[in-house]
Amino acid sequence: MPILNNLHSMTKHCRALVLSSLMLIGLGAAPAALADDAEAAKTIAGILVGLNHFPSADDKATLTAIAEDDANGMAVRSLATAVAGIQHSASAEGKAALEQIVMSDMASAQTKSLAKIVLGINHVPSAEAKASLQAML
Repeated sequence: MPILNNLHSMTKHCRALVLSSLMLIGLGAAPAALADDAEAAKTIAGILVGLNHFPSADDKATLTAIAEDDANGMAVRSLATAVAGIQHSASAEGKAALEQIVMSDMASAQTKSLAKIVLGINHVPSAEAKASLQAML
């Protein structure tokens, strides 16, 4: 793919935006993947409820497994990657991916809600975010 070959010459920020866009092209998940997405989103919500500055080693392992599971849709996989990378807040790359999820017409309402919550995290989810996360469990 010519676009991937040119990624090496792009800046880190541009590369993250292009990769996020390419990943979101695949958001039209098959029905079987949607069931997996719901379970993965519930798992991510559970991790976020207890988040304190960054995910634990066990949480990172769980998030990595979600991100690497082809049965999950690209939005959920990107969300899991962004949450795994939280250090007090999402990284610039994570935020770019999360903003793409929020703007996507193909991401589920639950995935968009999780992305918005992660975008707003500053050390811990707010009380309002925690209430929303609890409702997802």
